Amino acid sequence: MTELSNAPEENEQLTEILNQLKILSQRVSDIEDKLILVTDIKLYSQLQQFLAAGDLKHADRETTNVILEAVAKDRETLTPEDMLSFPCSVLGVVDALWRRYSNERFGFGRQLKLYQSVGGSLDTLRTQDREVLRKFAEKVGWFKEGVSQGDHYDQWDFSLSCKEGCFPAIWWKSPYGLKMVTFCFIRLFDCES
Repeated sequence: MTELSNAPEENEQLTEILNQLKILSQRVSDIEDKLILVTDIKLYSQLQQFLAAGDLKHADRETTNVILEAVAKDRETLTPEDMLSFPCSVLGVVDALWRRYSNERFGFGRQLKLYQSVGGSLDTLRTQDREVLRKFAEKVGWFKEGVSQGDHYDQWDFSLSCKEGCFPAIWWKSPYGLKMVTFCFIRLFDCES
């Protein structure tokens, strides 16, 4: 009789243990996603050095190198569709480095928030709303008075006093144009959720 009366209690205890194991497993997975592995140090070290030295121009260019190296592609073979499955962990580390060394002024997360501040959303990205993207580009200083500043990149202000959200910038200049920008922002939305 004792075995029967303990069966429901043992089932509850077993269920509780399984639930706690599931929670623990999820926590370990979350921590692993946030860790920079030793092999990743090589990927991000040059970017971190440039940012720590305040060399935003080289850090901006290195951001593109990190992104391309992370997926073993070059500028011509990386497609907008590749961005839809780009590793969130890479975007997260690059963003964290930019935010850390710019007092939260730069980084992909900052750009996404500025995009949203001018009316940007997943819907405006899916429809490739040029007006919202133009407003965003003006807000971060990439367009002035309707003219792209990309052709004058070497004359930009590469200091912490330039427009908020300005960097990373050179990454956005792609052979695919607007489509690459919209797919990158869609991935940033996905990574944030």
